[in-house]
Amino acid sequence: MVRYGLLCLAVGLSFSLDAQINYPRISPLSIVKQRIGLTDIEVAYSRPSRRGRQIMGNVVPYGRIWRVGANESTKFGTSDDLTINGFHLPKGEYALYAFPEREAWTIVFHKNTEHWGDGRNAYNEQEDALRFKVKPDSMSCMQESFLISFDELQHDRAVMVWSWEYTRIAFPIEVDTHAKVMAEIRLQLSQNPTGQTYYQSARYLQEEGLSPKQAKAWLQQAQQLLGDTYYVHRVWSLVEAQMEVWEAAIEHAEQSKKLAAAQGKDEFVRMNERNIEKWHERLKKRE
Repeated sequence: MVRYGLLCLAVGLSFSLDAQINYPRISPLSIVKQRIGLTDIEVAYSRPSRRGRQIMGNVVPYGRIWRVGANESTKFGTSDDLTINGFHLPKGEYALYAFPEREAWTIVFHKNTEHWGDGRNAYNEQEDALRFKVKPDSMSCMQESFLISFDELQHDRAVMVWSWEYTRIAFPIEVDTHAKVMAEIRLQLSQNPTGQTYYQSARYLQEEGLSPKQAKAWLQQAQQLLGDTYYVHRVWSLVEAQMEVWEAAIEHAEQSKKLAAAQGKDEFVRMNERNIEKWHERLKKRE
């Protein structure tokens, strides 16, 4: 996705003055690939290390642009439109910059990806695709090498995290996974659907806590095509529980447990047993 401009270090056969040595960079390249729902994000950046230096206010100066890493500018690519910290970012490739300050950092997704490093005098704010402010957090543990990561992953969101020294920058990224999944479900259901098509469609709704009546209807069709399976009954039990029909939830969980035990699926036996116990407690409270 990200076309990262690595230098080609050519080593000639002759000992000319133009010959270059292919040596390891002190801030090596790292490529982070993360799928959020059905959206692919890729970040290519170089990872400088602390090496005993003061980072914030020194290596990362306050009051001017920083390349969010070392060497070439950090590249951020996304296969779909995103909502980042509440703001829209179209799909595509961007250079990732920051303007650090003690109290707040300005984060920039920049449309011009051709600058070396931070661009300095060549950087033009008019080419920003998105900018917003984030307050830095302090960490109790020291991060030696600059790190970009993704945390708190869900079907439709994650948190992008930058960590270095004792400073942490974090901001949310959201994707419209539901629209993409429902479009795929509608397409597959219109084209000779199988029992697995109905099961997977119902499972998605159940996992998202959406439309339990529709999920139940699809599970009924899945059962007609697949017969009794431990996984259909398990999801069915969870759908009934979402509707607070505890008797039906227990009935399907018991059936799932029985079928799972016959196939040696011990983990599903245990999961069903825990739910059965929990739902019996719910029934007692209702009485």
